[in-house]
Amino acid sequence: MNAIVPPAAAATPALVDRFGRRVDYVRISVTDRCDFRCVYCMAEDMQFLPRREILSLEELAAVAEAFVSLGVKKIRLTGGEPLVRHDVLWLCERIAALPGLRELVLTTNGSQLVKMAPALRRAGVKRLNISLDSLDARRFRALTRVGELAQVLAGIDAALDAGFERVKLNSVILRGNNDDEVLALLEFARERGTDITFIEEMPLGRMDDRDRAASFCSSEEVRALIRARHALAAVGDDSGGPARYYRMPDSAIRVGFISPHSHNFCHLCNRVRLTVEGRLLLCLGNEHSADLRAVLREHPGDRAALIAAIVRAIELKPERHHFDLAAEPQIVRFMNTTGG
Repeated sequence: MNAIVPPAAAATPALVDRFGRRVDYVRISVTDRCDFRCVYCMAEDMQFLPRREILSLEELAAVAEAFVSLGVKKIRLTGGEPLVRHDVLWLCERIAALPGLRELVLTTNGSQLVKMAPALRRAGVKRLNISLDSLDARRFRALTRVGELAQVLAGIDAALDAGFERVKLNSVILRGNNDDEVLALLEFARERGTDITFIEEMPLGRMDDRDRAASFCSSEEVRALIRARHALAAVGDDSGGPARYYRMPDSAIRVGFISPHSHNFCHLCNRVRLTVEGRLLLCLGNEHSADLRAVLREHPGDRAALIAAIVRAIELKPERHHFDLAAEPQIVRFMNTTGG
């Protein structure tokens, strides 16, 4: 694979949208495929993209380089499940080495970490987010449709042993599914010294087998469950993401809440997403996007054309998203095709 040429020293435009928000965080999907089928992420019988429609690793690296040259400081690799993409470690190494990038981080379901955690750390990944929605093996299988809890728990331990700067657990809480495990998941995080974020489900893609409104559990409800046992004090830690963080007086970990329904965080939005087929999504909850794959393939090797397309696209970034659980989902793409 070809090496990436470092960005030129000449000044390039900063990514500031119409509302004065500076974009310095990009989430890049490296695959729409996953070895799980989580109920809130995708349909059970998913149709994945053909190989010709997805960006090559070299194309993904070129987009990352362009964004870093525009002042992006943080890149998160996502999926699907990013660790099922062949040669993903090559991509990690190339992105982590880009001058000006503060940190490369990765979100995973944990299934591949037993064998890949040390190599990811060596490749330059600084932090990991690991999905964990249940500590009950049978329920975990139901939520992921195919996942093995023991494999993920071993992966979490492998990540902790590998020495990442921070490991965080992500738990999507669904009423009637795992809301009774909030305290158990929190205690698991406290015991291992990992941060944990509780996430409200985002209504992406049509689900025929489940009523999203009935299973919705708000962040305020989750906080109330925790406060019945632990005091929570809000902190101002800037994660560069949408979570609001709290601390407990008897633990060093942070407890985060991502609340796209109950606490809109759009006024602070500093990020965009690149799907694996090259769509630059300007908002998680809107379809505003730009086709970077077309630019990459019509102007191969032309970094100036790619940078210009990104700068133009930022003008499309909307002010906010609007989620309505009672209505048909406005966004028909599933979470696995969105890039986390």
